[in-house]
Amino acid sequence: MQRTLIILGIALVVAGLLWPWLSKLGLFRLPGDIVIERENFRLYFPITSMVLISVILSVIVWLLRK
Repeated sequence: MQRTLIILGIALVVAGLLWPWLSKLGLFRLPGDIVIERENFRLYFPITSMVLISVILSVIVWLLRK
């Protein structure tokens, strides 16, 4: 469990450092992502992006376990 948490933490740090370049890919602007913008309020719910990321990670984990 400790090893998993350390790897997850490192992955989050790397993703945070790469965020300026990752945001240019347009990943979190897919059709199906919900964006509600009001005068002083913005709600962003990336349904499609999270499903896509989940599928990609599931395939990677499945390949690593084989």
